[in-house]
Amino acid sequence: MASSSNNNYEDMGDERLDEIFDQKFEKIIKRYEDRLQTSTPKNQRAYIERNREQGHMQLWNDYFSEDATYPSHMFRRRFRMNKVLFMRIVDRLSAEIPYFQQRRDATGRLGLSPLQKATAAIRMMAYGCAADAIDEYFRLAESTALLCLEHFVEGIINLFGDEYLRKPTPEDLQRLLDIGEIRGFPGMIGSIDCMHWEWKNCPTAWKGQYTRGSGKPTIVLEAVASQDLWIWHAFFGPPGTLNDINVLDQSPVFDDILQGLAPKVKYVVNGHNYRLPYYLTDGIYQNWATFFQSIRDPQGQKASLFATQQEHVRKDVERAFGVLQARFAIVKNPALLWDKIKIGKIMRACIILHNMIVEDERDGYTQFDVSIFQQPESNRSAQVDFSYSDQMPTNLGNVMGMMTIRNEVRDNQIHQRLKADLVENI
Repeated sequence: MASSSNNNYEDMGDERLDEIFDQKFEKIIKRYEDRLQTSTPKNQRAYIERNREQGHMQLWNDYFSEDATYPSHMFRRRFRMNKVLFMRIVDRLSAEIPYFQQRRDATGRLGLSPLQKATAAIRMMAYGCAADAIDEYFRLAESTALLCLEHFVEGIINLFGDEYLRKPTPEDLQRLLDIGEIRGFPGMIGSIDCMHWEWKNCPTAWKGQYTRGSGKPTIVLEAVASQDLWIWHAFFGPPGTLNDINVLDQSPVFDDILQGLAPKVKYVVNGHNYRLPYYLTDGIYQNWATFFQSIRDPQGQKASLFATQQEHVRKDVERAFGVLQARFAIVKNPALLWDKIKIGKIMRACIILHNMIVEDERDGYTQFDVSIFQQPESNRSAQVDFSYSDQMPTNLGNVMGMMTIRNEVRDNQIHQRLKADLVENI
């Protein structure tokens, strides 16, 4: 009897304990539900119906329909290129890049069109605006706009980089040499210089490495440009603490010459034969056979004329930097991204687009006619060996050959002799 009574008391105690627990748990749940109803969640992501179909139709009617609202010159100003060139880019992207192919979602609704995505990316590059600034017109969110920019620059690099950021072919080199001869510099193939792009969101740990006297971190672009503003060489990435000489030490600008991969060139100046083409530079570069600066304190009429002409022609690369920044304000304004790789891709894509625009429009402003050198009786002084091929053996296994060419590239005696001949030639 005693044992059965104890069991009954234990059962009654367990039931009472369960009842108290259930009451307390219900009160906690009710209090939590009341709190959710009375307070607004801070991290909840709200869906915004942007009506992307309306955004596509508005864009189409404004710029791409037969009776577009805005004429062609306004399209050129806002897109930085002619409509034919832009549509060529969009067609290629939508054909070969999956991100730019318009697809339906799970409900059967069409996503953003290739025109919306490409135009959003171009606007951010052209005007340097924030990703959120294009939401109202293009009907896409900030994160989507950043994805459009990222995929757009990668697509431009992958699809057009090999053609529009190529090394000069023998035909290109001959044209550059002909233009150089017309301008008074036989053997000249362009001008070289550096520019800095401010990096606003540079990681704190790297700021000392990328900051110069200006007090702001920058990234350096080394470029070679010709008279038509085509950028033939672009080396981007060195920290802003480096000057032009330090950047040159890391640059691959002479790699093809050292490896024996560059087309062979020969030209005559003032009766003397030379075989290394050269660049015009400012005063910081060394006195190499491939670099020619102005004369700091010219003495005499010939030296003064040479200094004036060299300083005039050398501005090609400065003009190219100015036009690049004017076309794409994203490389003029401080870089807002923290990822250096993505910043480098944006710079590379801007240069490729710049060269595409130059190719499309340079016939309208090119001042030099090289057709005179194509006549049988022409007396051009510079010749390119057109038997050059990419399949030719290199100097990579011949260390002595590379050292010989390296010494010739840096030869100060050749520099002084050629400079004297150029002064006489001008």
